[in-house]
Amino acid sequence: MDAKTLAPGIRPGRLEAAQIEAGFTDLHPPLDGHEAQVAADRCYFCHDAPCMTACPTSIDIPLFIRQIATGTPEAAARTILSQNILGGMCARVCPTETLCEEVCVREVAEGKPVEIGRLQRFATDTVMSRNAHPFERAAPTGKTVAVVGAGPAGLSCAHRLAMKGHDVVLFDARPKAGGLNEYGIAAYKSTDDFAAREAAWLMQIGGITLRTGQALGRDMTLEDLTASHDAVFLGVGLGAVNALGTEGEDRGGVLDAVDFISDLRQSTDLGTLPVGRDVVVIGGGMTAVDAAVQSRLLGAMNVTIVYRRSQARMAASVYEQELAAAKGVRIICNASPVAVHGNGAVREVEFAFTTDDLTPTGDTFRLPADQVFRAIGQTLVAEGLPELAGRKIAVTGAGRTSVPGVWAGGDCASGGDDLTVTAVAEGRDAAEDIHASLMEQANG
Repeated sequence: MDAKTLAPGIRPGRLEAAQIEAGFTDLHPPLDGHEAQVAADRCYFCHDAPCMTACPTSIDIPLFIRQIATGTPEAAARTILSQNILGGMCARVCPTETLCEEVCVREVAEGKPVEIGRLQRFATDTVMSRNAHPFERAAPTGKTVAVVGAGPAGLSCAHRLAMKGHDVVLFDARPKAGGLNEYGIAAYKSTDDFAAREAAWLMQIGGITLRTGQALGRDMTLEDLTASHDAVFLGVGLGAVNALGTEGEDRGGVLDAVDFISDLRQSTDLGTLPVGRDVVVIGGGMTAVDAAVQSRLLGAMNVTIVYRRSQARMAASVYEQELAAAKGVRIICNASPVAVHGNGAVREVEFAFTTDDLTPTGDTFRLPADQVFRAIGQTLVAEGLPELAGRKIAVTGAGRTSVPGVWAGGDCASGGDDLTVTAVAEGRDAAEDIHASLMEQANG
């Protein structure tokens, strides 16, 4: 069933090319040199650095801002990248408003934090624009490590291992490296093919062999990898999308939000991407907001996010919610989908109002829709993986799994909060633990 052809309200070219281009420009334009100096001068360089504590990768934020203030952005970039090798992307997509900038002293005192995210982007963009890689490989160790998944966790792990002198084979099921950075983030957050450029720049460290189109369970097994490598890191993400579990979910026009975002990110002409007139997005996280906002930017007339609990419990940050509202997206909360109605293709979605514990109130309503996006979370495809904790791979310490010699991190592993920056930290920390383990074996 081809959802796009069965749903007559879904069509490309709802806006002129110039309108689409304007809508998908950089959400937060980069700072120029003067603007960076002014922004850096606002930092108090706090000795206790609450911003640093709030950063999942523990970047020394006061130090890198001081380095920008003293005219050495390359040094600032090294400070950032030594902790977060994907600092460029994280500067673009991190919810800094709920992490480092939320606890900034100037935010608390004045309601206007130091622009840490934009300063981080200034520093990392500076060093990348000069095609300079600030790190060198250590002497070869003779050890090989398989890293499965070239998303944020896998890229971070691969780079740190390569820097330590190990040879890394980096596998990914898709045609390009980057994972969610490449396929799952709104296009206005990562413009000019940045995710691909950052991944290629990262691999300038050397010692990393990228093998795309290679899926765990299809092209190799975990047993294959442990037999042919000294260690294995799993950063496979979450491959399956949760179903709505409602009547009519298989009607034309009902799609997964992650697939819509992926198609959009890989499109060379957004004017050819079909979008509905009346779009309903079911979910309350960043993916739901990204799908909804981009639907509006492609010309959808009416876009509604429907979330089953209260707005305060949405996973999307307040900033993201306000962004959606500013783009004309309506948000309805405390409502769960009951049925998808239509004749072949969706025409309406029926919802039941609920309390925060998901108890139906007895009231229902319907929204017109010719396109519906599921954004209610993803789940792990767990066949052939180490022991699980709930729906994810169980890990202890710095990502050790139940299988000796196998580590895991990122969205597929227990713990964490499904953020790019957290995945980077987990990949980095697992790499350090893998290195220590391999060196202990070599010296034992």
